[in-house]
Amino acid sequence: MRPADASTDELMINVLRCLSMDMVQAANSGHPGLPLGAAPMAYTLYSKFMRFDPARPDWFNRDRFILSPGHGSSLLYSVLHQFGFDLPLDELKQFRQLGSKTPGHPEVGLTAGVECTTGPLGQGFANGVGMAIAERWLNHRFGDIVNHKVYAIVSDGDLMEGVAVEAASLAGHLGLGNLIYLYDSNDISLDGPCDKAYTENVGAKFRAMGWHVIEVADGNDLLTLNHAVETARNENTKPSLVIVKTIIGFASPLAGSSKSHGAPLGLENVASTKQALGYPSTEPFFVPEGFENVAAEARNKGTALSGEWDERFAAFQSENPELASELSCLISGGLPAGWSDEVRALKWDDGKVATRDAGQAVLNAVANSVPWVVGGTADLGSSTKAVIKNSGDFSIGNQPDGRNVWFGVREHAMGAIVNGMCLSGLRSFGSTFLVFSDYMRGSIRLASLSHLSSLFIFSHDSVFVGEDGPTHQPVEHVESLRIIPGLQVFRPADALETAACYEVAVGSGRASALVLTRQGVPVLNAFSDRIGTGVAHGGYVLAEGDDIALIACGSEVGLALDARAALAEQGIGARVVSVPCREVFMAQDEVYRLAVLPMGVPQVVVEAGVTSGWLGLGASNRSAVGINRFGESAPGDTVYAHLGMTVDHVVDAAKALVGR
Repeated sequence: MRPADASTDELMINVLRCLSMDMVQAANSGHPGLPLGAAPMAYTLYSKFMRFDPARPDWFNRDRFILSPGHGSSLLYSVLHQFGFDLPLDELKQFRQLGSKTPGHPEVGLTAGVECTTGPLGQGFANGVGMAIAERWLNHRFGDIVNHKVYAIVSDGDLMEGVAVEAASLAGHLGLGNLIYLYDSNDISLDGPCDKAYTENVGAKFRAMGWHVIEVADGNDLLTLNHAVETARNENTKPSLVIVKTIIGFASPLAGSSKSHGAPLGLENVASTKQALGYPSTEPFFVPEGFENVAAEARNKGTALSGEWDERFAAFQSENPELASELSCLISGGLPAGWSDEVRALKWDDGKVATRDAGQAVLNAVANSVPWVVGGTADLGSSTKAVIKNSGDFSIGNQPDGRNVWFGVREHAMGAIVNGMCLSGLRSFGSTFLVFSDYMRGSIRLASLSHLSSLFIFSHDSVFVGEDGPTHQPVEHVESLRIIPGLQVFRPADALETAACYEVAVGSGRASALVLTRQGVPVLNAFSDRIGTGVAHGGYVLAEGDDIALIACGSEVGLALDARAALAEQGIGARVVSVPCREVFMAQDEVYRLAVLPMGVPQVVVEAGVTSGWLGLGASNRSAVGINRFGESAPGDTVYAHLGMTVDHVVDAAKALVGR
């Protein structure tokens, strides 16, 4: 039974609070403070406003919910359990345990109802901006068959992060009226009061960035909270921030204290909190009788919503068969039949072509065949060339079908927004100079962790940047990207490899980085019969030789070919092995890898960057010609030679290994 003086809504909120506390206590690990304070917000969204189907958590036209402060995951799991998603109570009892569906921070693809992987603060905030952009673009292309909102709970910590501020600025500029964020303003962070470091006027700040701001003085005032969300839903020209004043660790003996933020409350404090809430039992994971009906009601409502949409989609399919087929393909995560035909048909004349220029041609060939390729650059489209021609710039008011998003100088947010767009079905890309990949590393890492199709296009890939000097000359960046688990890093040797790398990256549906040159590099038309198949394996024999293997990628493949010719004049047969993607190559079976790099054949690795990662490719007698220091300010070819990237240096390294 439930207490006579508690409303159904209040008791349901307390169920969420108590389950969340119990999860943290059972794990002896976690963050109970946020769930105790923010439970009314989560309950209000799921019970009063959001459209979803627990039995079909991937129903495409559902509203999205993001818990940006992912450390409060016990609240999200409690909500998903109580609203009928496939998350039984036994999974809640396994919170933060190996193999459970309730990890410490939410992970998309692991837990039904989790829309994106959050935890690194600010990422979820920016993901939601990407989801909102995608929804508006899809709505324009397909009509009201795609028409949903993006909700989130965000925290003090989220709003302190630069990635969130960057994303908020862009969201306000774009006027994303489908975006509604509830700000859990509890004035406490992990170490103590926020006013030790964070005293700005958040409402004024967001109004200045073009947001619609509503303030709720008491997060437990359900009537006012409902009214605020309803008001936000009716604002269609601006994103909304509902600032909700809450108390971290509400009703617990540690309420209002940072001590409730990131550690279990303790058994006595949990019991005291349940008593303060008027909860019917202090038994762990107790749910009052009758509340199992909540899940059934949510499922019934969800079935009706998704079923009605199915009927509308069937009518849409009858009236617009081509668009319906396109949307079905997008929803499935697939690609149109023959999508790579135009890529494979691309030709380049002999001579030199920068791979960034080749990349533009390939990107546009892909975009011509895959209409839902949408992305942009961090104010560098004229340099990285990652622009879809004749497609316009995305703008809700002027050109909502534009496929080029002006991200501005906001690299970190760009990466996270691209991830959000991919989570909503688009094939999205973001582009900047390679040296600035550091600014967006957190977003790239989460793209790989989340198994997204995000495409990160980087140009100006080496000291050939030249006169801009070491601040803009990447030397450690390619290797830094390669160590991100699951990320495919492609550094093509020429235009032909660029096309083949794009085909592998896009076709795989995996998070990938394309690393392209500023300067022209020779087009390897003489080896065209080897390139397509070879790139698909990540590495391949470009030119034969038995005495030594020269392993290279990117612009250094041309250098290795020149060194091979010089070695031939001295009676040394050098095999040139192009490895445009080390991750794909290392995933091949041992038979293939040993056919490319036979045991016992000495190896010289050639790359204009740090050499520490070129290990484990099959030989113990190996050396490297690379750049293990910062560059210099001078013309690019001068810096390249000054730092040892020359034919003579490669030849000397090879002769030292073969003993001649």
